[in-house]
Amino acid sequence: MTQQQSRRDFLQTSGSLAAAATFGSYFFTSQSTSAAWKSPNERPVIGCIGTGSRWNGVMNSGFKYGDVAVVCDVDAGHAGKARDRVRKAQGSEREVAIEEDYRKVLERDDIDIVTVVTPDHWHTKPSIEAMRAGKDVYCEKPLTLTIDEGKKIIKVLNETERVFQVGTQQRTEMNRLFLKAIAIIRDGRIGDIQRVTCAIGGSPTSGSIPVVDPPKELNWEKWLGQAPLVDFRLAEGGGSRPQTRCHYEFRWWYEYSGGKMTDWGAHHIDIAQWAIEQNGQDQGPNSIEPIMAVHPVEFKDGMPMQDDRYNAATKFHVQAMFPNGVQMDIRDSADDLGFGNGIMFEGTKGKLFVNRGKLTGAAVEDLKDNPLPEDAIVKLYGSEPTTHFENFVNCVKSRELPISDVYSHHRAMTTCHLSNIAIRLNRKLQWDPKAEQIVGDEAANQWLSREQRKGYEIEA
Repeated sequence: MTQQQSRRDFLQTSGSLAAAATFGSYFFTSQSTSAAWKSPNERPVIGCIGTGSRWNGVMNSGFKYGDVAVVCDVDAGHAGKARDRVRKAQGSEREVAIEEDYRKVLERDDIDIVTVVTPDHWHTKPSIEAMRAGKDVYCEKPLTLTIDEGKKIIKVLNETERVFQVGTQQRTEMNRLFLKAIAIIRDGRIGDIQRVTCAIGGSPTSGSIPVVDPPKELNWEKWLGQAPLVDFRLAEGGGSRPQTRCHYEFRWWYEYSGGKMTDWGAHHIDIAQWAIEQNGQDQGPNSIEPIMAVHPVEFKDGMPMQDDRYNAATKFHVQAMFPNGVQMDIRDSADDLGFGNGIMFEGTKGKLFVNRGKLTGAAVEDLKDNPLPEDAIVKLYGSEPTTHFENFVNCVKSRELPISDVYSHHRAMTTCHLSNIAIRLNRKLQWDPKAEQIVGDEAANQWLSREQRKGYEIEA
């Protein structure tokens, strides 16, 4: 079985065959002359947009499969450290440029692919512009800040037929535990799935974070991008990750991210919807109901009333109902249910729990005497699983759909974004996954997109 054939089988089993027709030549074209390299031994040239802490993790694998020609970051300190690391990894044969403006990276004809490893609110704009510049894209999760951004990325992806991999590594790595879990479920070992619980943690709190001058090496205005222009805040003496509006701590501000709902939710909800076959075109929840949510600041009409401290939810329980009858509970903690961070699947024949460290349940124990078919993982994955970045590079060469495709990720992120809208507005939402609209609540529909600061609008 070829990789292309097995990915076609995957689309059928995930309820996404209609999506394959929409993908058109992007999925079914075996080669693209514009992106094919002159020699099978030639390595792709990479431009890196965003070079903070997560970039180091991505490039642990990336250096094996491509050569970096330019690093780009609005923080000159990050960019300098990145260039040093590239030189150490690659030697001095290739010159490595530094840019502050990502558009300089996209202007280069020698760049084959770009990595976008920025804060969440900076994922969509450079990714769209990279595709239009003829580059293939590897972008970290969560792919989007809003549901509308996901729709725009898909529109441009369909127009340009680029290869686009999302950094949801649970689909590939972590000892393949999540792949094994889905394979067990697809083989009917725990019966029909009735309920899934995703425990993803809650955001931390902070005290009042003082206004200070931005570091000289940071272009704070460009870092903010589409988000409102506000003062830089930093709590001095906070250790390796001081409390701030910037860098890693951006995750705890709704202005730039979605808290744990989109941080870990982008991983676990993605796997959960893949397992219950609700990640294809026109698929997703019918309703999202906030059972409980705790925010560290007061909210009015969905907006935080304080701007000096973290504002993403610290505790929450959201219930999503899917058309196939599956109930998905998205929680900060499942300690009261007897398990920690991870995904619990409950079927008519038993339960199955999986996280990055373990896979447990009677169906797992039964594998000793009744193993899965030898090709179960290959059928699910579309080929023999590789590292996440290697899968991306292989698909850049073959022009096939990568394992963490934009289409399914958008559907998982839609559930995450709707959950945040529900807990911020504190009301149940009815969702039409085909029309991608909230039903009967025009005020809530306004939250599917956000106003973007002049000069940083996302065009699609």
